[in-house]
Amino acid sequence: MATNFQPQSNITQHDGFCVWENIWIPLKDGRQLSARIWMPDMVQNEEGKITPVPAIFEYLPYRKRDGTAQRDESTYPVFACAGYAGVRVDISGTGESDGVFDDEYSPRELSDGVEAINWIAEQPWCNGKLGMMGISWGGFNALQIATLRPEPLKAVISIGSTVDRYNADIHYKSGCHLNSNLSWSGVMQCFANRPPDPALVGDRWRDMWLERLEGANLILDEWLSHQRYDDFWKHGSIEQDYDALEIPSLVISGWADAYKNAPPKAAENMPGLAKAINGPWVHKYPHFAYPHPRSDFHQEALRWWGRWLCDEMNDAEKLPAYRAYISENVRPSLWREHEEGRWVAEDVWPSNSIRPQKLYLNADHSLSETSNAGGRLSICSPEDTGIACGEVFALAPDTETPRDQRIDDGGSLVFETDLLNDAIEILGQPTLSLNVAIDAPLGNLAVRLIDVHPDGVSHRVCFGVLNLAHRHSNETPEEMVPGLAEDITITLDHIGYRFLPGHRIRVSLSTAYWPLIIPSPYHVTASIALDKKAFLSLPVRATGNQMVVDDEIHMPEPEDTNPLPAYKEITPSKTERRVEKDLSGNLTHYITEDDTGTTEIPNHALRVRHTSLVKWSINPDTPLGAQASSKWCCYMSREDWSIKLETEVSMVLNADNFDLFGKMTAYENDKEIFARDYQQSIPRDCM
Repeated sequence: MATNFQPQSNITQHDGFCVWENIWIPLKDGRQLSARIWMPDMVQNEEGKITPVPAIFEYLPYRKRDGTAQRDESTYPVFACAGYAGVRVDISGTGESDGVFDDEYSPRELSDGVEAINWIAEQPWCNGKLGMMGISWGGFNALQIATLRPEPLKAVISIGSTVDRYNADIHYKSGCHLNSNLSWSGVMQCFANRPPDPALVGDRWRDMWLERLEGANLILDEWLSHQRYDDFWKHGSIEQDYDALEIPSLVISGWADAYKNAPPKAAENMPGLAKAINGPWVHKYPHFAYPHPRSDFHQEALRWWGRWLCDEMNDAEKLPAYRAYISENVRPSLWREHEEGRWVAEDVWPSNSIRPQKLYLNADHSLSETSNAGGRLSICSPEDTGIACGEVFALAPDTETPRDQRIDDGGSLVFETDLLNDAIEILGQPTLSLNVAIDAPLGNLAVRLIDVHPDGVSHRVCFGVLNLAHRHSNETPEEMVPGLAEDITITLDHIGYRFLPGHRIRVSLSTAYWPLIIPSPYHVTASIALDKKAFLSLPVRATGNQMVVDDEIHMPEPEDTNPLPAYKEITPSKTERRVEKDLSGNLTHYITEDDTGTTEIPNHALRVRHTSLVKWSINPDTPLGAQASSKWCCYMSREDWSIKLETEVSMVLNADNFDLFGKMTAYENDKEIFARDYQQSIPRDCM
């Protein structure tokens, strides 16, 4: 269904482009999606003649009007000035789009996305060719929608995403229940149920808001009802059918991001033209991410769009399969501004230049190329081992990243090399092979690969976890037989890292990694056989042992060191992260408090603020009774209009169940207009 060229909404004019602040995309069932569009001046000349251009489509629930406006305004003007229409669309039930939010990457979300693509392609200002891009949610659904093969979609750029929704998202990891499952449900309980902006939808804003609030479910209930890799998680997991993704895909992430595994998996498995990049970054776009060095994402993207949407002969197809930053000498810090290292390229992936190197775990706690086979060691970690873990995915290079690992090594089995005489450089996924028995039917193991500096400071290079019931399969888990030893392998995350001479390599093994993973119902003791089956396998680059490194490639950095537009700060932001020990009650509390401060959005004067309090509590001697809660509050206001939305999601861990509780309270001009409580108990399933 086409629309008139001139939009029926506010237009803001800029140098080289204009912004259509709100455009309605009609869906076949009568709902409308809300879009903000950056349009090149070249689309319509002085005589009114339209010259259609390619479009770049981004589709997510984080609100184009305020939530992602700042980052959108750092990128879409660049695209528009280069001749592309940027179309930023809110998912149904979020922002100004009609309906009620249902779940992440639901069939309806993907179907609506295909409809939106087809609608955009039919507009007189579009030449029928689209690219799709995004980070995190928008990166996920870009890949997922591409597998549905809408004809106008010609290329994808996916940042901070995954090909495996079960093992490589914020819910589960190798069968372990991640703490971000609860914390993210708290985020979405608040974020997905905020009201539309009355300035765009008029008086119907209240009815739309009440519809969202009344239709909202406790989203954690759904996620916890699927503790295995079942059809719920296979939906949208690209790894289930790589062959379906035929169009060129550029997949990008960072080592400080949870989604670092997606780029190399894309390069290895996608049948269409796939290119991969991993930088040193947290979960942000590369042109304003930390740690430095950044990457000039705008020029990288324009080259990609130019090749596949405009048929430019710019050799984008000849880029290396995988470009990666090899970090080195990284130290935990309160703010990691820059990371030492260099960029390298692998023309094909997996690379022929990478070979496995075994380091054996020995009874004297050494880690060496020689196995002194014999003996067993046991570990029963305190349940609060893991407080130096950081977040599953870090959004800032501060205390969200891992702390000095000596904090957690006291509750772990530790194996360490002698001082390195030569550098060891790795790129890929390390693995740890063990023969292990536990004294319970269920238990978890966590492995941390650590760079130990000459002064003892210890940086977590990467980690892996395993729910031992999932040792053979995430689809059909099987409890362990207590006391019966089995051979297992734990796969750690992809990483590019160079261990320097004078440093040591350490492997730390624990039966707990709290609060990053939720404990099993048992306070487990694991027994490890120190034989030739106990070894760390490192993916060593053939050039990595050279003292003179001559394989560095150039990755341009953005010229603009502060690309985000400035928004007026009304009240300042604040972040706290702390651990509290209740010695009398024998409890450990892990607490994060955040306040975004109040920001006023330019041009329409909407003021927004979010606050959160997330708390995890556990007894170091038992996992039973451990608790967690995620409380969020959203404030929005303009002139004589204001709203507040308070949400809470909490969980108690019992032997057989996860007991869930939720609250939601909405206020208009300080008057309560909606309140609801939730309660649910979910049986534990081999977890």
